[in-house]
Amino acid sequence: MAEPPPKPRLPVLLPLPLAAGTYDYRVPTGMRVRPGDLVQVPLGGRPVIGVAWDGEADASLAERRLKDIDLVLEVPPMTPRLRRFVDWVAAYTLSPPGAVLRMALSTPAAFDPPRLEAGWQRTAAALPNRLSAPRAALLAALPAGRVLATGALAAAAGVSPGVVRAAAAAGLIEPASLPALPIFAAPDLVRPGPMLGPDQAAAAARLTQAAGTRAFSVTLLTGVTGSGKTEVYLDAIAATLAAGRQALVLLPEIALSAQWLDRFRARFGVDPALWHSELGARRRAATWRAVAAGEATVLVGARSALFLPFPDLGLIVVDEEHETAFKQEDGVVYHARDMAVVRAREEAATCILVSATPSLETLSNAEAGRYQRLHLPSRHGSAGMPRVQALDLRRTPPPRGRFLAPPLVAQVQATLDRGEQAMLFLNRRGYAPLTLCRTCGHRIRCRNCTAWLVEHRAQKRLTCHHCGHAEPTPAACPECGAEASLTPIGPGVERITEEAEALFPAARRLVMASDTLPGPAAAAEAARAIAAREVDLIIGTQIVAKGWHFPHLTLVGVVDADLGLAGGDLRAAERTFQLLHQVSGRAGRAEAPGQVLLQSFTPDHPVMQALVAGAEEEFWAAEAEARRPGHWPPYGRLVALIVSAAEEVAAARLARDLARTAPHMTGIEVLGPAPAPLSLLRGRFRFRLLLKARREVAVQPILREWLARVEVPGTVRVQVDVDPVSFL
Repeated sequence: MAEPPPKPRLPVLLPLPLAAGTYDYRVPTGMRVRPGDLVQVPLGGRPVIGVAWDGEADASLAERRLKDIDLVLEVPPMTPRLRRFVDWVAAYTLSPPGAVLRMALSTPAAFDPPRLEAGWQRTAAALPNRLSAPRAALLAALPAGRVLATGALAAAAGVSPGVVRAAAAAGLIEPASLPALPIFAAPDLVRPGPMLGPDQAAAAARLTQAAGTRAFSVTLLTGVTGSGKTEVYLDAIAATLAAGRQALVLLPEIALSAQWLDRFRARFGVDPALWHSELGARRRAATWRAVAAGEATVLVGARSALFLPFPDLGLIVVDEEHETAFKQEDGVVYHARDMAVVRAREEAATCILVSATPSLETLSNAEAGRYQRLHLPSRHGSAGMPRVQALDLRRTPPPRGRFLAPPLVAQVQATLDRGEQAMLFLNRRGYAPLTLCRTCGHRIRCRNCTAWLVEHRAQKRLTCHHCGHAEPTPAACPECGAEASLTPIGPGVERITEEAEALFPAARRLVMASDTLPGPAAAAEAARAIAAREVDLIIGTQIVAKGWHFPHLTLVGVVDADLGLAGGDLRAAERTFQLLHQVSGRAGRAEAPGQVLLQSFTPDHPVMQALVAGAEEEFWAAEAEARRPGHWPPYGRLVALIVSAAEEVAAARLARDLARTAPHMTGIEVLGPAPAPLSLLRGRFRFRLLLKARREVAVQPILREWLARVEVPGTVRVQVDVDPVSFL
């Protein structure tokens, strides 16, 4: 007998960090599978969900080595545009494609059929000649073709649930599944938005025109804090929805969504879909399915939302585009701002990058003509920009044991006396960043990291903010045993709160930090309390620096304006300027004028001088000139290689091997290896190498060839970070 013809085969990409990429599977007779279909396949004796991928299967593989696809899932297929995006991200970041796919298939519960709710419908049987009044009322409330749940049916008929059950027993009604209702209401596109000023209206017109077309474009939307950038891009969202497409808004901190949601609700009358780590499993699965079905027309979320299965994505907004929170440092290392531009290109969509203090990378792209730029030069309405002043701590230092200088204390008291709100800002969580023994000088460190443990006095514990290790605050020094010798060094927001309690005992205080605002609900309650004037003094970390609108806040005091300038970070001045500019922008956003006081030991530093003078453009020009000659980003390329292992010797050996085989060519320079600033992190010893290249050099092929020359032991990990933003 002739052998049956071989079954067709397809490559399948699995959401696993496998270097091999796709695996080939056979298509069983009668099964129809196309690229993009989600499929279940066997792998190592267990079922795995993957995606039928593009390309040809390997015809040289023997038939006996292949396994059949188990089934095709009943979910919308992954679009060709999203598949190309997955491949592009993998190639750019030098990550296994399956590791990138895992971010797009991060919700396995979404692949299960949605649970149908049980209800009742009329049977086809003929009605009896005589019906009791309750049963007649019940059937009148349930016309043919309608399905109602027990409670809803009883309420509509004015009867008890027992009558419903009795009617079912008599064969008058039968069980039926309730129709699935959309979980996200459609935004009201004709609802009037706020009155826009001339600059806002002109910017909104430009953006709505771009959003109404099916063409790729990138626009940088800048403007002073409080200039109405959100209201402007909400018009672009409306234009996108009117064109029948979906919109995605990325926020760096999901806590920022509290007031953003209020603005969205006021503009469109409904809530958008949300996507963040606080979502429960059922809501997450329902949201994934609603996005894939096109039912969720607007979604706001964290960076991972970029990999959701939008069938027709027409607009991506990256709000606060300069924020480093958009960079993912673990697993697949990518920058959501940059990948948003790539996804918009694949989707033929509009991308809007929004910031009052844009990154130098984005500014350089706008100057080069790769991005369009729109600028809002003034605050909306009658609000003016706050007056910024630097307080020289060398001349007016705080009293011993305190951290608030007398001029700042006096201004806070004056602000409170006027019935206005004040804010104290310090970008440091906890009570103190270091605990020191006065007897032997021992500094308490994390056992897993090269980092000091931060005291959290309220919880009576010491915590590592890098790995999460925590331990009770000891009563005695763990090194010398001296009792009552441990002392906190330096301030955190808890310590500033303690000082503020002593200085302003009548003030109603609120601490805003990631420890005290763990999610959107807590952030929304904080925003409500501040707006309702139930708070006099806000004390916060960087979570208060952006996105908030506090109309009664007139004074911002920065406790340690020099904090971000220490160390050798390439972007230290840029980040410090952005952070302080953003937190300054919280003051004076209504009729009352705002004031900002920067406590500094270096008031002559260019960052402080630019903030005081309001010389933003001059600061960016100087920062660009400082980087351009050395081909530092954005005028050159950087790639970090982080070698880590549980054994220091193993990590050091591989780092040396990489340095020995490093590429040598024009336009390329390799620095290192050197121990990372955090040379021990989560129990792993770390060494860093840095590849520096001219902007026109394609670094990915060079990196692939370089890494192929060195054998990496199974106990050692090499993480590739293209375009690093952190150098720890």
